[in-house]
Amino acid sequence: MRVALLGGSFNPPHVGHLMAALYVRATLDFDQVWLVPSAQHPFGKALAPFEDRVAMCEAMAEDLGPWLRVSQAEAHVGGEGRTIELLEWLLPRHPGTKFGFVIGSDILADLPKWKAWDRVQALVDIVVLHRAGYPAPRAIGPPLAEVSSSEIRRRLEAGEAPKDLVPKAVLEVARARGLFGLRNG
Repeated sequence: MRVALLGGSFNPPHVGHLMAALYVRATLDFDQVWLVPSAQHPFGKALAPFEDRVAMCEAMAEDLGPWLRVSQAEAHVGGEGRTIELLEWLLPRHPGTKFGFVIGSDILADLPKWKAWDRVQALVDIVVLHRAGYPAPRAIGPPLAEVSSSEIRRRLEAGEAPKDLVPKAVLEVARARGLFGLRNG
């Protein structure tokens, strides 16, 4: 089995994540795509609680079928929230599974800061998706939507519901849990 790992903060998950997952599944040779919310951000970014981000990802994945799953592996890994720690935890638990790791072209400049990036590349196939505004020679596919979680949070906290950027099921979970300034009612 081939599994593409799509990691991120998912703070909140949005249509850019959804489009990335759909693109990878539709065009590349992967049986499944796993959304992998980070338990903590390796560079110290404040995040909604892990359980809430998992619930939002599960709500987003629910309508798409069994090929899109949510992994809570990061809750078990420990460490600093680094990709290499995730892979070293996952690989022995899934023998026979060939993993790919999906990144956006917007983070290519940050890769030198990543712990053991050379080892990450040796363990999994790296898939670089073209994120709008960040052209790169290694990037594949059309430019994916230019969507920013920080802009979404700003809009949510200002009382706007960015329905064009966040799946309605994600907004429902966020509202039910009182995330990002949303309230029931």
